[in-house]
Order: sequence, then structure tokens, then C-alpha cells
Amino acid sequence: MFNYTPSENCLQNKTILVTGAGSGIGRQAALTYATLGATVILLGKTVEKLESIYDEIVENGYAEPAIIPLDLKGATKQNYIDMASTIANQFGKLDGALFNASMLGELTPYSQIHEQIWHDVIRVNVTAQHLMAQALIPTLLLADNASLVFTSSGVGSKGRAFWGPYSVSKFATEGLMQVIADEYDESTLRVNAINPGATATPMRARAYPAENQEKLSTAEQIMPLYVYLMSDDSKSVTGKVLNAQ
Repeated sequence: MFNYTPSENCLQNKTILVTGAGSGIGRQAALTYATLGATVILLGKTVEKLESIYDEIVENGYAEPAIIPLDLKGATKQNYIDMASTIANQFGKLDGALFNASMLGELTPYSQIHEQIWHDVIRVNVTAQHLMAQALIPTLLLADNASLVFTSSGVGSKGRAFWGPYSVSKFATEGLMQVIADEYDESTLRVNAINPGATATPMRARAYPAENQEKLSTAEQIMPLYVYLMSDDSKSVTGKVLNAQ
């Protein structure tokens, strides 16, 4: 997907939700979508970070985004229902949702996984995605061509030592994506997942503290796939896990 070249304003008149929009890949995706004409809904747990990307989008003259401060670890089903209702009332539809927010937890031998870490990672990376998808699907179906994009990982298709909770959560993410994609295969909603690959982000730095991030792809460099899946060019693609690099 590095070879995909989006047309100017290919996301014009689209409303797209991005979770984890305050930093890393989510921040870059939100900014990229805005530059291509989308109205972006910024969801994250740190208000200051959301305000920073909000200001950057507005200062560059793009469509004014919306901000939803929400910590996925503590959010309830009702929070997601209320969020979906607000989006439907304010924007009339939702054309796309990028579920980018994830929790790494800690890398540790399987026998030493802390129970609370396990619960927190599964809560953020699986349960929150499930509840959010349930709430948002009716609003996504109001769009002519809607795209729901999950975030997987290289450890989501092949387990890796010491990556216990995170790896298991990404296996579950791919399964969740496939179930929803299959159920809505005949609808206007397509559902896919992205494996971003080794990318210079704060989460990657925590996982590999000795790694030279300057040798990794940047979040901006992997954006072609993120744009492709939100554009109408991908409207026939569903149920896939696609590699950004």
C-alpha cells in the first residue's frame, strides 16, 4: 500500500473517528485525514494532546474537528452508546472509524503475567473495541460507504514469547474484525484491520527501548494504507488484515 497515491480531497465530506488520536499513528492519521478533506473526531484519554492536534488542524485551515476525551480502560457500554448518539445527532452519519488506541501492558514471561495487567490490556484492546463497534455500527450504516478499521500487530497472527496479553489481544482483534466483516458482508460497511509494522512511535519505544527509532518507518510513511481503507477506493475490500509496510 506504500504505492497508493490518494487523490486530493478524496475524503471530502467524510466524518472519521480516530481513537488514540493524541499521539503516534493516531495523531498522524487524524492530521492526514483532515488534510484530505475529512472532518475528524479525535478520541483519546489526554485532553492536552487532543487539543494540540485540534489546534494544528484548525490553524492549517482544515475542517474543524471534534474532541471526545475518553479513557478506554474505564469507559462503560453507556459511554459508547452516548458517544454514538452524539455523533449521529451532530454529523448525521459516520463514514469511518479507525480503532487505533491500544495498551501494551508489559513484556514478561508468561508465568509472571500480572493478573491486573492482563485484565487492563484485554479491557482496552478487546472489550473496548467490541463495545465501541457495537455502539457505532448503526451510525456507520447511515453512510453510503463506511469503513471500520481495527489495529492488529505482527504478534496478532503469530504468538511471540513474552508478549502474552498484548499478543493474545491482537489475535482477538483479528477475530473480532473477521466476525463483524462476515456479518456485514452484504451491507455498505466494510471492516478490515491494519498491521502497521515496526513504526517509530512512543509505544514501540517502550517495547524496544534499545532500538534506534531513526531506522524505522515513520507514522507519516505508513499513511497510504490508512487513507486507502478510508477512501471509496477500498469499498470492495473487507475482512482483510493488511500490512502497512
